[in-house]
Amino acid sequence: MQPTPYPELNNVLDELVSGIRQILGNNFIGAYLQGSFALGDFDEYSDVDFIVALEDELTSEQIHSLQALHSLIFQLESYWAQHLEGSYFPRSILREPITRSSKLWYLDNGSRYLIRSDHCNTILVRWIIREKGVVLAGPSPFSLVDPISTDMLRREISGEILMWGQYILDDPSRYANCFYQHYIVLNFARMLHDLHKGYPGSKREGAEWARLTLDPMWSDLIESTWKGRPKPEEKIRQPADPAAYDRTLQFVQYIMNQCRASTTR
Repeated sequence: MQPTPYPELNNVLDELVSGIRQILGNNFIGAYLQGSFALGDFDEYSDVDFIVALEDELTSEQIHSLQALHSLIFQLESYWAQHLEGSYFPRSILREPITRSSKLWYLDNGSRYLIRSDHCNTILVRWIIREKGVVLAGPSPFSLVDPISTDMLRREISGEILMWGQYILDDPSRYANCFYQHYIVLNFARMLHDLHKGYPGSKREGAEWARLTLDPMWSDLIESTWKGRPKPEEKIRQPADPAAYDRTLQFVQYIMNQCRASTTR
């Protein structure tokens, strides 16, 4: 079976995984889709989130070769090739959630080069990989990730809401472009959904839940940000509408308050 319903994306993924396997040799365990393609709520504007499981840390030679591979993949004549995002997990780090402070080699959406980041090194990503991960190559992710409890998930999600929310409110100018204005609303809606439900949902699921569940005053903001998802590479260069961004900051504060209320019950 093909990993996604998009033949062009499947070709990109096949070229990516084939190249990675050739570079890593015996250090390669498996490659998996996570994010919206694992949760089953994707569309033609979704990022392609992946992880690669390794036997051990990447060597300097492997890193050099992977940098060249990702640059070549980025240049393919496909929208999907410019919207891959993922990390390389040594087996020991992937198995244990307590190692989540470790930085991994990470490819950001819209980038052609790996950097060191803890972006994917979260309990939430581990849950998605174990419970919903799409196998591109390798064994079942059940053999690579230990079970994750709902309490562990909720602790991480509430911490992320409060920490990232305060970070945004302390320096709002950092995110004052059209891309982040949409990104912030959809992610805070999704995080509150995940906190209440006790499992990770997609941005679409989180947006729909928030629109129907939260105070109706936020419905138009949520709907407009969902419609504004296409062409993120253009929107990140466009200043946010001041009124919309001000409401976005108010929404962040509202979600933080909802988070605090839910964790004190």
